[in-house]
Amino acid sequence: MKQKTIVSALPILFGFFVMGFCDIVGISSDYVQRSFGWSPAMTGLVPSLVFIWFLFLGIPVGNQMTKWGRKNTVLLSMGITVLGMLMPLVHYNSTTCMLAYALLGIGNAILQVSLNPLLSNVMTDEKLLTSSLTAGQVIKALSSLLGPEIVLMAVAYWGADKWYYCFPILGLMTLVSAVWLMLTPIEHETVQKCADQVTLRSSFALLRDTTICLLFFGIFFIVGIDVATNYISSKLMAMRFGWNESEVKFAPQVYFFCRTIGAFVGTIALARVPGVKYFRVNILCCMAALLVMTFLQDDVINLVCIGAVGFFASSIFSIIYSMALQAMPDKANQISGLMITAVAGGGVVTPAIGLAIGAVGIVGGIVVTLCCVLYLTYCAFGIQLGK
Repeated sequence: MKQKTIVSALPILFGFFVMGFCDIVGISSDYVQRSFGWSPAMTGLVPSLVFIWFLFLGIPVGNQMTKWGRKNTVLLSMGITVLGMLMPLVHYNSTTCMLAYALLGIGNAILQVSLNPLLSNVMTDEKLLTSSLTAGQVIKALSSLLGPEIVLMAVAYWGADKWYYCFPILGLMTLVSAVWLMLTPIEHETVQKCADQVTLRSSFALLRDTTICLLFFGIFFIVGIDVATNYISSKLMAMRFGWNESEVKFAPQVYFFCRTIGAFVGTIALARVPGVKYFRVNILCCMAALLVMTFLQDDVINLVCIGAVGFFASSIFSIIYSMALQAMPDKANQISGLMITAVAGGGVVTPAIGLAIGAVGIVGGIVVTLCCVLYLTYCAFGIQLGK
């Protein structure tokens, strides 16, 4: 890889660290609830404030990005994030706090739409692009691991009532990322002029293409697997083996740690192995782990299976996303917006799991996750996703 390419790619990859900030919503929502005395139902709206924007902004931002430029769109997302992270400092109340989460979500949705295709501006080789996208997921996973620690650091240093001081810390990191990217020269993408105006309808029309449609739902279900495994991991250990509240927190940690390691391994492997082959091997291993988890009730084995799902599913999002971009490179901005819209669909899986657990127990939750894997197995073997 040329030195110029590396220099251009580094600030883009650091942007993936900013992308992981939205995962603080889990731990920080507990402090919000204590601060304002919210009910569990009200507190449950906090994650929605962050993640609902993927549904509404994915395609419109992808379309507008053709006019704005990918780099400018990334900088816009970071500007919105910085603004949001300063809101609670202006005046800390429920309104500014909710506004901060909303702006974090808006910034994150725009960032996810624009950052991935911006990487393709500097990574023109197919294998290097897929590998680099996976490297971005490693950095995002590290951010997801460190985000809660930043919240706890703010609590330890300033006190539980000043937990929101974590926001300006995240804002400062975002500002550093934006300045670094702004000062880095990146070749502007070539925009092909088209007689047809890019609209919401024309973007959804891309789903008429069988490959794009299958990849769209591939993103839907791989995000579903991520959400589902994180969601049921602690419940599995509590319901099957009677782990207490302090013990069950270990299960999601195992999942996130293994997902980080898996993404790192994928970064190296995908520079050498065709993405479709890596996809097939990993999704089969993921299925095997879930089948073992379904039928064998041993705490150590089940914990290993939770980690295995994280490890083997970690690179699939990047592979599918890269394949979608490569399927229609002339419509990369629209494809990016369409695929990121599918991220919001992952939220559908959690209610389905809740219903399944209520009906038949924890096995029902695992089966819902397994259904997501079965669809991805069909994608991997049923269509030609690439060479």
